[in-house]
Amino acid sequence: MNQPPAIVFREKVKPSDPEAVRLLVQSSGFFSQVEVEIALELVEEHLMKGEESGYSFLFAELQGQVVAYSCFGPIPGTESNYDLYWIAVLNDFRSMGIGKEVLQRSEQIIAQRGGRQIYVETSSRDQYEPTRSFYKNHGYGEAAQLQDFYAVGDHKVIYVKAL
Repeated sequence: MNQPPAIVFREKVKPSDPEAVRLLVQSSGFFSQVEVEIALELVEEHLMKGEESGYSFLFAELQGQVVAYSCFGPIPGTESNYDLYWIAVLNDFRSMGIGKEVLQRSEQIIAQRGGRQIYVETSSRDQYEPTRSFYKNHGYGEAAQLQDFYAVGDHKVIYVKAL
């Protein structure tokens, strides 16, 4: 019996990653063009400045194709807190446990770097219920909700997890 191909994880950002991130983020159908551009900017800034950018990445590849990624970094002005800026899985690979693995590995990296809490934010729109459930199911608790943050009726929901 053939084994399915293994997912390979890497932290090093490659010049081809901005396009891979674009495809990942667009495939979800959740993000506006402005949000897609922000995701790309973070990868490009890391390519230019390295760790000095404040953004770190974890990529999950299957047979050379990036199928998921996370972006995280220390929160300036805090002792040891981190933001999880992005976590996304290519739409065709969702519900396979890849997002869970990327999240857990990202948490391990953050803990190894001395991080003690991770903050993540998302939208309150109904479309984001699976996202909110994902964080809750992985030990993140709702810390705050900022009313009408993204738009009227679209609140920012902030989650936190202690490591």
